Amino acid sequence: MKVMVDNDLPPRLARVLHIIFEDEGDEIVALRDKFGRANLKDEEWIRELATEGRWAVLSADKRIAKQRPSRELFIGAGLVGFFFPPSLQKQALYRQAARVISLWPDIRDQVRLNANGCFEMPSKGRRFRQIGR
Repeated sequence: MKVMVDNDLPPRLARVLHIIFEDEGDEIVALRDKFGRANLKDEEWIRELATEGRWAVLSADKRIAKQRPSRELFIGAGLVGFFFPPSLQKQALYRQAARVISLWPDIRDQVRLNANGCFEMPSKGRRFRQIGR
């Protein structure tokens, strides 16, 4: 599974997740590490990931999932997004990482089952809520 962590989350989160899951064949990369700069517009990185195919995205920017034209571009690009709820965004990095790690099998399932989509990561439990449908 290929996962990009966008600029609304710490790049260290991507690096930690990559170290943990690379032996299972997963590639996790921060947006600024993948593209060599942090100031890309959403439209730029979404289009680039679309050309590569089958990416998932971890983000704290629900605007992408809710507002046009970002949402239409994101869905049309075949991306599956997992958006942190405000309660998780406020947590320390180690708590964010722990939550993502605990949900990793469920994230894999969502990516496998959905060609695209925007989901809010649960701060408790395991149920992902679809955003902006």
